Amino acid sequence: MLNMAFGQSKYYVDSLSENTKRGLRQKVRMGIFPSQAPVGYLNDSRTKTIVVEKRKSKIVRLAFERYVKGNQRLEDIANFLAKSGVTTRTGKRISKTKASFILSNPFYIGLFKYGGEIHEGKHEPIISKKLFDEAQEMLRKRGQPERKPQNEPQPFCGLISCASCGMMITAENKTKRQKNGNVHHYVYYRCTKKSKTTKCAELSLRSEKLDEQLSSLIKKVSLPKDWAEELNRMALDDHKNSAQSLTACVEEKKVEIFSLSKKLERLLTGYLDQVIDEQDYRSEKSKLLLSKKSLEEEISTFSHKQNDWLAPFQSWIKDAQSLDKIASDNNLCEKKVVAKEIFGSHLLLAERKVRVAEGDAPNSFGKMGGNQWAALCAAHNSVSEKPLSSVLVDHKGLEPLTSSMPWKRSSQLS
Repeated sequence: MLNMAFGQSKYYVDSLSENTKRGLRQKVRMGIFPSQAPVGYLNDSRTKTIVVEKRKSKIVRLAFERYVKGNQRLEDIANFLAKSGVTTRTGKRISKTKASFILSNPFYIGLFKYGGEIHEGKHEPIISKKLFDEAQEMLRKRGQPERKPQNEPQPFCGLISCASCGMMITAENKTKRQKNGNVHHYVYYRCTKKSKTTKCAELSLRSEKLDEQLSSLIKKVSLPKDWAEELNRMALDDHKNSAQSLTACVEEKKVEIFSLSKKLERLLTGYLDQVIDEQDYRSEKSKLLLSKKSLEEEISTFSHKQNDWLAPFQSWIKDAQSLDKIASDNNLCEKKVVAKEIFGSHLLLAERKVRVAEGDAPNSFGKMGGNQWAALCAAHNSVSEKPLSSVLVDHKGLEPLTSSMPWKRSSQLS
């Protein structure tokens, strides 16, 4: 009789466990996270769903925004959460490890992890996927130890390469003492000569000469005032007529989302039919869900911020106009930032002269694809051969061809 009672108890426990697991799997299929809600959310006992906690969700969003700026550590984020009154479920202080977990939790963009997989949730996201991706990139960068430089770097270090051996250009200080007691300090830029295969014979260049040559290169891509006014007028005209192109782009994104949904269905069918193994299924499902989430966020962005390419383009016009002033000033650090923006890593030092690497395609000119700077330089070269309107813009207009990336200001300069 005791054995029979034990058997019945074991059967009841096993059935209860299986029913509980079945209920959890059903909640996951419905897009509901079957566990405790993370910081910034609450478990609604009435509807059995997860809802946003208004006060803490704003604090979590601020924590993401603070961290992606790059000037705060995980300890600073943990301190910020503690000062804002955010604690764990047991009332303990948020630790550095917990702060890292919060910043890497996809729950805040509408996804959640369960059973080793990423699932699409029905809860409301509190941050954008772009902000989440920036936080993940910052976590990867901050995971690498920083190396402190032994010497104070000079302004133009890390900007120019040697044309002979391909090594970077470094700077060294020289002091000259005259017999009359005068002391002069100079800065020379030269090749590091670290190549093990090439013996570099390039000579050093004084800082003042390098500054003059770099300023001359920057002035070549400055935007004249009359060009800026004409480009701004054309941009305003295109801005009025770009709603149709945005609508077409939204429809294109919807088609891509539909295609991804079909792929997810086929992937699940293949997994259930045991055509693919569990590890491949989870990996591919995670990639498809992230891609789908990105497309949905782009559509949402188009809905709320149509024609948002105009403001970045006008900002670029303003930056391009200010190049002449920057090149004439004595702020070397600002010149380095501008030169890095325009030329990227294509500046070479050869025979004591700075030049742009030859044979580089315009779309590799600069750190952001840079076709606007390369095209502006080409426009200066061809201004004497073509009328102003054809130099400034082609027949396609000023609206970006890739509307899904409004930060890419493809100004279509020809």
